[in-house]
Amino acid sequence: MDVEPPAAEFLKSRKVQYRVFRHPSRVRNLEQAAVERGQQPQQVVRSILFRRAEGEYFMVLVGATRRIAWKTLRQHFRQSRLTLADEREVLSVTGYPIGAVTPLGISPHIPVLVDRSVLSQSEISIGSGVRNVALILSNQDLLTALTDPIIGDFSET
Repeated sequence: MDVEPPAAEFLKSRKVQYRVFRHPSRVRNLEQAAVERGQQPQQVVRSILFRRAEGEYFMVLVGATRRIAWKTLRQHFRQSRLTLADEREVLSVTGYPIGAVTPLGISPHIPVLVDRSVLSQSEISIGSGVRNVALILSNQDLLTALTDPIIGDFSET
């Protein structure tokens, strides 16, 4: 029996409905991930960790076919400089490796910004905390599981 990924345990504790999807082999790209999950690429959600300042982070959830709107993020935080967290920071701050990052179960002190592209799909898939394993759930269930998500237009095509 496979062990439940950390994010699934988190959802279970919140009584949120979800399905665990285990890829049969290593995920190499977005199209493969979507096809194997029976989804369209825009239903796959990326969880991206950013650094605002030393020790200050935030996460953006965005549909995988979209690009981050850097100018919008800088305006949102009223900062001229934001950077992507590096691999070491991502693991240290979230507890998850790149390729498995999820907002589920991270510190409630890390703001989570949800791009409207995530809400345009009723069913989405998101990282589980384990590489090659995803969680499939409704966008509303994801919002229910998050602590005070900030919804906005944080991406562009």
